[in-house]
Amino acid sequence: MKKIKTVGVVGAGTMGAAIAQKFAQEGFTVYLNDREQQYIDRGISGIRTILEEGVERRLFTQEKVEGILNNIKGTVNQQDLKACDLIVEAIFEDFNVKCELFKTLDKIVPTDTILATNTSSFSVTEMATSVSHPERFVGLHYFYHAAKNRLVEIIPGEKTSPETTKAVYEFSVLSGKDPIYTADAYGFAVNRFFVPWLNESCKMLEEGIGSIAEIDTICMKTFGIGMGPFALMNATGVPIALHAQKTLEHFGPSYKVAKKLEEQVASKQNWDLTGTGEVAISPEKEKAVNDRILGCTLFVCSQILDEKVCTATDLNRGAKIGLRWRFGPIDLMNKYGENEVKRMVNQFAKIYNEPVPNGIKADNWKMEFVTLDINESVATITMSRPEDMNALNEDVMGQLDCKFSQAEAMPHVKTIILTGSGKAFVAGADIKFFVKNMKASSLNNIVTFTKYGQDVLEKIDKSSKKVVGILNGLALGGGMELALCCDVLLAVPKTKIAFPETSIGIYPGLGGTQRSAQRVGKGLAKYLVLTGQMLDAKTAKEIGLIDEVIQPSDIFDYISGSKETPNKSTPQLSTYWKAIADFYDKNSYKSIIDGSYKNGSIDKEIIGKMAKTMSFKAPIAMDFSEELIDAAMGPSSELDKLVAIFSTKDAMLGLTSIGKKVEYKGE
Repeated sequence: MKKIKTVGVVGAGTMGAAIAQKFAQEGFTVYLNDREQQYIDRGISGIRTILEEGVERRLFTQEKVEGILNNIKGTVNQQDLKACDLIVEAIFEDFNVKCELFKTLDKIVPTDTILATNTSSFSVTEMATSVSHPERFVGLHYFYHAAKNRLVEIIPGEKTSPETTKAVYEFSVLSGKDPIYTADAYGFAVNRFFVPWLNESCKMLEEGIGSIAEIDTICMKTFGIGMGPFALMNATGVPIALHAQKTLEHFGPSYKVAKKLEEQVASKQNWDLTGTGEVAISPEKEKAVNDRILGCTLFVCSQILDEKVCTATDLNRGAKIGLRWRFGPIDLMNKYGENEVKRMVNQFAKIYNEPVPNGIKADNWKMEFVTLDINESVATITMSRPEDMNALNEDVMGQLDCKFSQAEAMPHVKTIILTGSGKAFVAGADIKFFVKNMKASSLNNIVTFTKYGQDVLEKIDKSSKKVVGILNGLALGGGMELALCCDVLLAVPKTKIAFPETSIGIYPGLGGTQRSAQRVGKGLAKYLVLTGQMLDAKTAKEIGLIDEVIQPSDIFDYISGSKETPNKSTPQLSTYWKAIADFYDKNSYKSIIDGSYKNGSIDKEIIGKMAKTMSFKAPIAMDFSEELIDAAMGPSSELDKLVAIFSTKDAMLGLTSIGKKVEYKGE
């Protein structure tokens, strides 16, 4: 399979420049090509401006910015694209112009160079007829702003080879994207429902169902978004909505472009957003708007599921990552329930005299958050819920249990790899679950979930197979507790590890107080749990928390079996880390905070910083954590204090104030 290292981007406009920026940020060599040097200069200047803004926000250093820009080579000579493993076309939406470009590229580049179109509206299969090797042609649809938006739709054409599809999937992950697969259907997955969502809002305005302010305000609440449909059209360009909707009209009467949208484009004006977010909404108005906009959205999404354009998981993911909807369409279907969804969709279909799609049935709404792939003797289990940072909840834990049990039962499988998708391995437990049950005084649900989680992790810990954890990003709280069940732990350089529980009023409850001590000793376990210190991969290896730091590309080599996974290493602690371990072995966290500690060889300034950090933590959670680590009675001992900790005011305060500064009172 082709390994992609050098990428060409044809078209240095807003989209092309953003795509090139993202590739360069992730370390790829990028050839940015356009017809004239002025377009390339303008594109690179725009990239520099965005990166400089990142420096001001402390996202990048100036040195990093220069490194990114050095990865981009501007060229007006298409012959330079011979060096590329992948070329992404990002020119304006004209089918004939795009096809002519690919005919030209086809004659220039090697036959194994992958050619991709970023089209949002044309058929990949039809465009692939422009090249002599359609098996190396694929759709890669990026979303605005492509340097920041993590979603990419991978669209294989009818003749796209599996090797090409796999190569661009791996490249997408390595270039910092969360890919979803869609069939080669007009609008693909996301635009297929998003554009009609915009169009139907215009029809509601046209019919007097609601004003712009009312429709935007209601949609912001219903879909959990910062801008309603009219504000979004203003932000991205009202004519773009019109053009995109016209490409979908052949799907049926409900897709016909709204007259109000055509009139607005003709006026060359933005929508008047006066009153949005401030207007008073009556319950009757909210129901009328919701019935229509949800009816439209869920009607189209049911068609998408019925036509198998993509899976329910990818459909939901596309909305949450690509559109930044807090509630994806499948979330909304599950929220309202099958009967209510059927009512709204039937009502909508009746308006346009269209058939009700079979995708309306709840059986089509099942989402897969944990995947299992088998490659000879290697089984790979991926935590695949990147839209929610792979957070652990009841569904995820149940699917993890199922997938691991399947892999464990396969005699030919010798190694089981656990990894994550997106920016996180697992960024902890799903906080919403805890808060919901605390507010309902249903603490037994928390105990039941935690006990089940411990049983699943114990199964992984005691597996007869070699279990290898590959940390691909954030491993926080429950994520690190899961990781500690692995025999070998590997991490990419960007990995961040922490036990943040005491900062939010609770303690690690999935074995974190026990397996951390088993792996690095009680002293360092206390340091990690009581300070909540965030470690990078290099530091985690220094203290023996992980075994090796690997490169992101190594992940796919381990998964494919082309590279053998390493074995557990034996750490050699530095003098500094030995002193930290000894310090926490000999002193309670309270003695460190009040200054009555016994010191070995640690600088007092360092002790002062640790003391200050711990002084802001929740005292009851700190007490329980320290007691559990000292007692070393095994993971099940953590269950004994669950009701007590989740009954505290500190826990409620901490769990409902994530990201905010709080003052704990030990209550």
